[in-house]
Amino acid sequence: MIAPRLVLVAALIGLCAPMPPAQAQEDIVLGLSQESISITADFSGSDLLIFGAIKRETPIPAAPLEVVITVAGPLTPLVVRRKERRYGIWINTESEVIDAAPSFYAIATSAPLETVISAKDDLRERISIPRAVRAYTARLLNPRGKDFADAVIRIRTAEGAFKLLDGAVDVTENTLFNTAISLPANLTEGTYNVRIFLARQGEVITSHETDIVVRKVGLEQFLFNLSHRQPLVYGLLSLALAILAGWGASALFRLIRER
Repeated sequence: MIAPRLVLVAALIGLCAPMPPAQAQEDIVLGLSQESISITADFSGSDLLIFGAIKRETPIPAAPLEVVITVAGPLTPLVVRRKERRYGIWINTESEVIDAAPSFYAIATSAPLETVISAKDDLRERISIPRAVRAYTARLLNPRGKDFADAVIRIRTAEGAFKLLDGAVDVTENTLFNTAISLPANLTEGTYNVRIFLARQGEVITSHETDIVVRKVGLEQFLFNLSHRQPLVYGLLSLALAILAGWGASALFRLIRER
């Protein structure tokens, strides 16, 4: 009889013991100004407005909330060449084929990136530009390969295809956030991945991602499809248009001189 009583007492003590506090659950409710972008003949770029709110079932934690937003374009192959000055001229001496690198990559943060995300979480989530690019150039492990991967970052940053926007995300009362990211006119057609990270004290606490489709429409799409599917017809059409434009300009100048 003693043993069953001990078991009953132990069970009652377990039920009465205080439960450990549950961790605060924070989810992202995301909104985009546009979920698809159409590239037309007169497309000159676009501003993507990203906004959202944090849904909670517990009180707001004391530590301030930080937000990081990334937008990554489709992966494209790239050939990087090294130039050296020899015999008084600059020539290509080495080259490396990068199998896949983001055609566009932007990071917007609510504070300087190095203070928002720890190095450990950056390595795991591949958030910063070097981590995002080197994730697709992992085979370039030798020092020479690293130089070419760094060259990709340098070139595309100078072109405006890679950008870090520290402090571009506005966070209101640890609940609302918004930012605007400018997309260039020379967007690559495809799917753009948008990721949102919430962080506190350098640690990522939750994340969310969605996609935006960028596609050519109208005359731009027709010419793109024609050049890839029927290159001979596209070449002949281009030649005919060039001849027609040259003849038209010549006729116009002749008419002006006669007057």
